[in-house]
Amino acid sequence: MHVTAIIAAGGRGRRFGGAQPKVLLAVGGRPILERSVMALLTHPAVDALIVALPQALVDDPPAYLRSAGAFALHGSGKALRIVAGGDRRQDSVASAFRVSEAHSDIIVIHDAARPFASAQLIARTIAAAAESGAALAAVQARDTVKRASPDQDPAGARRHRGADGTAGAAPRLVAETLDRATIFLAQTPQAFRRDVLRHAIEIADRDGLDATDEAALVERAGLPVRLVEGEATNIKITTPEDLLIADAIAEAIARSERSSEGFALQGERSAEAFALRGEDTGDVSSERDSFSSSEREGFSRASPARTGRAGTGYDLHRLVAGRRLVLGGVTIPFDRGGLGHSDADVICHAVTDAILGAACLGDIGRHFPDSDPRWKDASSLDLLARAAALAAEHGFEVGNVDVTVVLEAPKIRDQVDAMRTAVARAIGVDAARVSIKGKTNEGVDAVGRGEAIAAHAIALVRAI
Repeated sequence: MHVTAIIAAGGRGRRFGGAQPKVLLAVGGRPILERSVMALLTHPAVDALIVALPQALVDDPPAYLRSAGAFALHGSGKALRIVAGGDRRQDSVASAFRVSEAHSDIIVIHDAARPFASAQLIARTIAAAAESGAALAAVQARDTVKRASPDQDPAGARRHRGADGTAGAAPRLVAETLDRATIFLAQTPQAFRRDVLRHAIEIADRDGLDATDEAALVERAGLPVRLVEGEATNIKITTPEDLLIADAIAEAIARSERSSEGFALQGERSAEAFALRGEDTGDVSSERDSFSSSEREGFSRASPARTGRAGTGYDLHRLVAGRRLVLGGVTIPFDRGGLGHSDADVICHAVTDAILGAACLGDIGRHFPDSDPRWKDASSLDLLARAAALAAEHGFEVGNVDVTVVLEAPKIRDQVDAMRTAVARAIGVDAARVSIKGKTNEGVDAVGRGEAIAAHAIALVRAI
C-alpha cells in the first residue's frame, strides 16, 4: 500500500496575526512546521510527502525543510515535494493532490498547525481509510454544547441598549442544547483512498463548494467518513494563546522522553496543558478506567513500563540473490535478501508476533496472510504499526521490546540505532524502549551457513 501525505501550510494564519506565518514559530524550541513535517516524513507507513507553502516559502524554504528534503533523499528514500498553496486550505490541498503519485493508494492530509499528532494516531487513521474509504481523527465533545440562534437581519433587528444606555448589537440567544454524545470535534490527520478524494475535489471544483476540511467535501459528495478517536494533545495552534498550551505539551513530551519513569499518558499531558486554561479535567486516572477500548486507543504513545503481559515472536527467512535485505525497516547493503511475500523483515515480523501474542490477538499470518495480494512486497514496518494499533484498539500499549537477530553476515552494528528508531516510531514508543542486537549461529545449521536469517523478539504490553 502506497501512502502519500500532504501537509497544508499555504495560509497566512490571519486569526493568529503577526508578520510571519504562524507555522514558522517555535514551540518547545522547534518550529511548528518542522514538527509536523518530521512526524509524517519519518512515519513508517508514509511513502511520500508533499508540503503546500506560501509562494515566498516555496522560493526560499526554511533550513530545516531543506534538511528534511535531504533526509528524504539520502536517509529514508521517500519523496518530498514542496508546492505553492492557495488562499484557502482546500486550494492548498488540491494543489498538492494534483502532483501526488497516481499509484498512491491512500492520501493523508494534515494541518501544519497540529504539531503533536502521534505515530499511532497517524497509523490508525491510515488503516481506517484503507478499510472505509475516508477517515478523520476527532475527539468527542466534553462540554455541554449550545446552538445559538442565527444573527438577526440588521435592518429589522431592534437595537439592544446596555445598562449604561448605549446602543449595541442584540445579544445572541440559545436556540437549543445539543446532545454532546453525538458531537465530535474534527482534527487531522484525515485520510482518504485516492479515488475518494479525487471525486470529492472534482465535485467541489464543479459546484464551487467551500469547506473547512476535506472530510466535509467527501460528505457533500455523499460518501461515508469514518471517525477515529483523536488525541486531546493534538491541538491546532490558531491564536497566540494556543502557544502557551503548545509549549506545555512540548515540555511534557520532552520531559517524558528524558525520564525513564516519565512517559506520561496523553490524558495526563492534556490535564497539565488544560490547566493553563483554568479547566478542571478531574481525576484523569479514575476517568481513564471508565473508558471503552475505542475511547482508550488514542491516549498514549509511551507510558510507564509496568510489566503486564509478555509475548514472544520468532521469524526466519531464506537469503536469496536479487532481494533487498531489510531489517527493522532499514535496508542493509548486502548481496542477498530475505525471501518472502512482504519485504521479509525478520525483525519487524518477530516483533509483530510478540505484540500480537502478548495481546492474545493471534499471529502475523492471521492478520496479514501471504495469500492476500494486498501484502505483496508490503513494508513490514507498516504491518508492525498496524499490529500496534490493533493492540491499542483492544486496550494495550507496548512497554518495551527486545530483539535478537541471528545471522552470519553482514554485521549490523552500524545500523542498529536506525533500526531502533524506525521500530520505535512504528509501535509508538521512545527508542530507549527498543533493544536490537545481533548474534551469529557459530556455523551451525542453515543460519550458520549463511543461507538464512532469523530473529527472536519479546514484547511487554500493559493495559492502557
